[in-house]
Amino acid sequence: MKNVSRMSKRNCSYKLVSRIFLSNEVSLFGVADLQGIAKLIGDDGLSFSRAISFAVPMNPEIMASIKQGPNRAYADEYEKVNKKINFISSTLVSHIKESGYSARAVPASERTDPIHILGDFPHKTAATRAGLGWIGRNCQLVTREHGPWLRLGTVFTNLPIKYGEPVIKSHCGSCKVCVQACPADAIVGNAWRPGVSRNTLLDVFRCDKWKKENYHQFHKGHICGICAAVCPFGK
Repeated sequence: MKNVSRMSKRNCSYKLVSRIFLSNEVSLFGVADLQGIAKLIGDDGLSFSRAISFAVPMNPEIMASIKQGPNRAYADEYEKVNKKINFISSTLVSHIKESGYSARAVPASERTDPIHILGDFPHKTAATRAGLGWIGRNCQLVTREHGPWLRLGTVFTNLPIKYGEPVIKSHCGSCKVCVQACPADAIVGNAWRPGVSRNTLLDVFRCDKWKKENYHQFHKGHICGICAAVCPFGK
């Protein structure tokens, strides 16, 4: 009976989550097992054992237009998609709490540690563990559906819902198009695997410096997108 009850709760939880995503035209989402990854505590003092990860695709025509560098259309799309992600995350958190469980959203593209260029938690970690995709040589999440032409959202929760199957290997093969396209020479060129450090893939400080010096007119140099635009999976 306990197993039946647990399965019933998981089914109800999945219906709740999928209804919110589908009503916001989000088709790519999953649930990551965070046990052993990080100690995450909600406002109510309860620990989060999982994260709901989802992806909102960018406009493909705009992404295809930035192979030589970002433009105003890309900057506007970037902001628009981030706002959509934060809205969906907020909606999801509200519904989960109404169901009697705990939840907290990770803001889209927010640096909380500007010295080390980090946010509260890497969206990509949740996404790979939820089965959405793998990390490309460009240190971006790559999916079969949209390549890296997307933005990610993450909601921590203790909602009982089935975990996804983690992605544990890169599917970039021998492709190094993004490495060759990076104007800052910031992409090291190594293939990703779970647990590999960020600096094994990307010199984030060189990347950040280039963007601030060359694309400061777009969100104060926080965006570029060339390495994502040239990815064959995006096409």
